[in-house]
Amino acid sequence: MANLILILGDQLSHRLSALEGADKDNDLVVMAEVHSEASYTNHHKKKLVFIFSAMRHFVDALEEDGWRVHYQRYHPDNPAQSIEQVIAELVRKYQPERVITTECGEWRLHEQISRWHKTLGIPVEIRPDTRFVCNIDEFARWADGKKQLRMEFFYREMRKKTGLLMTPEGQPEGGHWNFDADNRKKWTGKPPAPTPFREEPDTITTEVIELVNEHFSEHFGTTDDFHYAVTTEQARQALGHFIDFALPCFGDYQDAMSDNEDWLFHSILSPYLNTGLLDPMEVCEEAVRAWHAGRAPLNAVEGFVRQIIGWREFVRGIYWLLMPGYARENRLGNSCELPWFYWTGDTKMRCMHKAIDATARNAYAHHIQRLMITGNFALLAGVKSEAICDWYLAVYIDAFDWVELPNTLGMVMHADGGYLGSKPYAASGKYIQRMSDHCQNCHYRVQDATGDRACPFNSLYWHFIDRHREDFANNPRMTMMYRNWDKQKPERREALRARADWVLANIETL
Repeated sequence: MANLILILGDQLSHRLSALEGADKDNDLVVMAEVHSEASYTNHHKKKLVFIFSAMRHFVDALEEDGWRVHYQRYHPDNPAQSIEQVIAELVRKYQPERVITTECGEWRLHEQISRWHKTLGIPVEIRPDTRFVCNIDEFARWADGKKQLRMEFFYREMRKKTGLLMTPEGQPEGGHWNFDADNRKKWTGKPPAPTPFREEPDTITTEVIELVNEHFSEHFGTTDDFHYAVTTEQARQALGHFIDFALPCFGDYQDAMSDNEDWLFHSILSPYLNTGLLDPMEVCEEAVRAWHAGRAPLNAVEGFVRQIIGWREFVRGIYWLLMPGYARENRLGNSCELPWFYWTGDTKMRCMHKAIDATARNAYAHHIQRLMITGNFALLAGVKSEAICDWYLAVYIDAFDWVELPNTLGMVMHADGGYLGSKPYAASGKYIQRMSDHCQNCHYRVQDATGDRACPFNSLYWHFIDRHREDFANNPRMTMMYRNWDKQKPERREALRARADWVLANIETL
């Protein structure tokens, strides 16, 4: 046998670099469902179903295309409980020339694979992941010498590199790089939100659902109503569904939240992008074609493209630039444990309950729910960065370490001291009221900052501002907040501190 070609569960692309130049007759593709990867965190049941089912469908497609594949299905009693153990057994059995793989998306696993040439006594070739617009070395060159990295400037470089939404003269379409100011409307029920794309479970997916229910019964969430795509063909249908029914309104309402709608106008394509079922350029080009055809406005298409070739690529670059030390950052000195209601949704805070409940049912919540509801509360309460990062990694179907960690630790928790974001995304209940209808159905009163029924976000916001004065008072983007805090009467400030202290002391009862 010539080579073992390892493909991981988030590398389900026929154009994967590990497959380039391979010999179908002699090389052996290796894929495995292993206990160590399925259980190192409390992965949502739907996340496990999605990845296992997508892997099994991908194996079938490889075999139909003539590839030789060794595939290990999950069982808790498998002799090989880790990817390394699977590879080690095959090395002993077949004596291949080398192991070939594509760079993985997690530092933990990357460190393991990087040592295999010593532990397994065989050459290991780790190839760049060509599914991204910007490779790791290119991002490092762009970042070199910069004290702070800003996504907006990186995004412009990616627009120029790809040509997406660029005029023949090399200028941004519409005369602006960014139309985010147009994308902050509150949704009041009109236009109606489209029904999300559905793919009913086939025999393979049904078998995986039964497996997950049997062996991962204690994990977060539910397998009920699983309807995600699990093949490239199905994922492309999901892309078409988004382009046709949601993209036209995506821009206007991408920051909106609703008490009655889980999905609104979001694409829900991130699971497919992050596992390789969809190619990012393919997705962006489809959206741009919709704009050229007059089927979607520029603000919607630009905002969508920015999330993919801007933010998604940017956080990946930061991850590989700063790991492994980045994961230990805690610049704000947070020490609060993660409240238990993050796992149950059992809280009287309506916005938190709705976001966590949707997460438990769907393994999904959109970016504003993650940033400005569950993330904002964790930031204001001073939750340990490690705890909230692990929660995000566990509960979301699209969460892989390279994308989850910078988003949570850097953007949500500002634990990196502002390296990723220029200011913390801290907000009171007023922001939630402005962008949703949650507050009108809440036990707490968003108009109150003190008193027994006061919205916890309000006093916690001012508590955060007060206790972190040394960190943020000189930040130009936060000058107004400190000016407003200092203008308040001493007795008012003391009442806000007292309410926030009570909230923090009784956080599990909120």
